[in-house]
Amino acid sequence: MLRRRFLQGLAVAAAAPALPLRSQAATDLLGPLRPDPAGVLDLPEGFSHRIVSRAGDRMDDGLLVPHAHDGMAAFAAADGRIRLICNHELAPSKQHQGAFAGLEERDFEKLRPRIYDAGGGSTPGAGGTTTTVYNPATGRTERQHLSLAGTETNCAGGPTPWGSWLSCEECFHGPGAGLKDLQIVMREQRHGYVFEVPAHADGLVEPRPIRAMGRFEHEAAAVDATSGIVYLTEDRHHSLFYRYIPDVPGSLHEGGKLQALAIDGRPSFATHNWSDDPDLRVGEPLPVRWIDLDNVDPDKNDLRERGVEAGAATFARGEGLSAADENFVFTCTIGGRARLGQVFAYWPSPKEGSADEGQSPGHLVLIAESTSESLLANADNIAMAPWGDLVVCEDTAGHCGLVGIRPDGRQYAIADNAYTNSELAGACFSPDGRILFVNIQYPGTTLAITGPWPT
Repeated sequence: MLRRRFLQGLAVAAAAPALPLRSQAATDLLGPLRPDPAGVLDLPEGFSHRIVSRAGDRMDDGLLVPHAHDGMAAFAAADGRIRLICNHELAPSKQHQGAFAGLEERDFEKLRPRIYDAGGGSTPGAGGTTTTVYNPATGRTERQHLSLAGTETNCAGGPTPWGSWLSCEECFHGPGAGLKDLQIVMREQRHGYVFEVPAHADGLVEPRPIRAMGRFEHEAAAVDATSGIVYLTEDRHHSLFYRYIPDVPGSLHEGGKLQALAIDGRPSFATHNWSDDPDLRVGEPLPVRWIDLDNVDPDKNDLRERGVEAGAATFARGEGLSAADENFVFTCTIGGRARLGQVFAYWPSPKEGSADEGQSPGHLVLIAESTSESLLANADNIAMAPWGDLVVCEDTAGHCGLVGIRPDGRQYAIADNAYTNSELAGACFSPDGRILFVNIQYPGTTLAITGPWPT
């Protein structure tokens, strides 16, 4: 109920003529940021961080922690431990082979049956996921291993209510030879899929693409705990917002229906707001309909194009996506007149996914759109905080930080990466809400942040 009220209140607040400016930010919520003596991440007074995962470290399975930490989720484990599953947004190359760097050929061959794309043995898919067991009582990482191997450009994804992580490939490649870093890269498999990784798995999982969820440049996923419907974003300048209705809720591999969102009465509507006269107004709920998609595992990267021809709405680089109780929020990194990003909310129909949902359709609402004066710029990964605010990761050309958005629309700084040009990613909270985990994507570090969070 708190989260429903948050989104409704935010939509009303966002409908005001101007968005919150930096001078109007809710700086009193956590207080101003303090320079980090360690030169890692600036936080408010009373907050601190610990390093949970670091690229290049040796894991318990003998492999190396891959670089490029991205989307992530935290799961409850035995004895108060937390299991973190983290994506690694890496493409294959001879110069960088992710967790397999420096591995002897005989050891690589032992792992090969669990590697989705071994790349002819020379350029395996360098993306995938790592699983980390973290003990919040001691602040120590107790175990770490590779859990999904041979995939590539694993950007975001999302947790499921049944205890797994959906890891999304943000790419579209077929088998054969190609160029990467001016060197030949071999691929044995098609890419552009979603893979499921059980949180409890203690080794490499069987890498099975969920083909019915579509082949395209996936970004993030969020699951409706009641219906089992999965919502999906796509990272393209003119992307679609998808939903996957599984034949058997909770069993995504058993097939289902993939659909794209359309604005009712406005076929092929562009939500970008790139013109001087915005087509979409902040705070205006728009009724939607859903369009069935066919040939969802295509040979050509044209799924979004066929969706637009059928009337689907387009978005300016759909990225972060999070469940917010019965609703969903997602970001478009280059939306808005200033191309500094948008935040949308989708309010599902009370009859979501049923044959008669048109009688009471779901609604799409633009709840925030950044300008050059906004605190938030180029919103990417997004999460709902335990105290009811949105927590957004920035992906900008300057300092990338974490920004909170209050129910009244005010924004406030949570953290700032003032030490590298890397984006922040994968923000998620521990099951008890006491720890905020976040990634500094390059070269790759996971932090556990603790402090006096709001109640």
